[in-house]
Amino acid sequence: MAGWSRHDGTAVALPRDNIDTDQLIPARFMSASRAEGYGQFLLRDLREGDPDFPLDRFPQASILLAGRNFGCGSSREAAVYALVDAGIRCVIATGFGDIFAANAVNNGLLPARLAETPALMQALAGRTTSASIDLETSQIALNGATLQFDLAPVWRTKLINGWDDIDLTRAHLDDIRTFRDQRHKRHRWSWPASQNPQD
Repeated sequence: MAGWSRHDGTAVALPRDNIDTDQLIPARFMSASRAEGYGQFLLRDLREGDPDFPLDRFPQASILLAGRNFGCGSSREAAVYALVDAGIRCVIATGFGDIFAANAVNNGLLPARLAETPALMQALAGRTTSASIDLETSQIALNGATLQFDLAPVWRTKLINGWDDIDLTRAHLDDIRTFRDQRHKRHRWSWPASQNPQD
C-alpha cells in the first residue's frame, strides 16, 4: 500500500448520522472477490432509488464529509475496502466506530475527526468544494477555512508510510532482536536448552 502525506481532492457532504458498516457494504456483496473491486457496492442500499445521492451526483469526490458515529456496527474490514475502491481517501466526521477507524488507517484511508461539522455540512449541501489534507500538520483546508483534525501520532506514521500493523512492528525489528538477545544472555534458564535465539 502506498503511503501519502498530502491529498488534494474534491469534498462532498453525506448528511447522515450513524452510517454503519452494513450500510457501507451490505453483507450480501461480501462474497465477491476483492480483485473485482468493492467500490461498486459502496452504500448500495442507500443509493438505490435516490437520483440525488451525493456520491452519484459527484463521482469524482475523494473526501467525504459525514455525520456523527461513522463506521459504527460490525467489524467488517470490507466497509473500508468499499470506500477505498470507490476512490475515497478521507472521511471527515465528529466520531468513528473504533474498529472501523483502525481498519481505515491500515488501508490508507484517513478518518479525520473534527469537533464540529454542522456548519460545513450546511455549506456543502448539494455541492462540492476543493479541499487539501496535510497529514504532517493534521490540517484540512476546506471551504475557505483551515481546520485542525485529531490524528494519533502512530496513525499518522502508518498513513504516511503506507504501513499496517505488521509493517509497524517490522520497523522495530532491530530493537526486537536486541531485546531478544539481551534477554537470552540474562535469563538463559527461561529458554529451552535446544533453542538458539538466532534461529
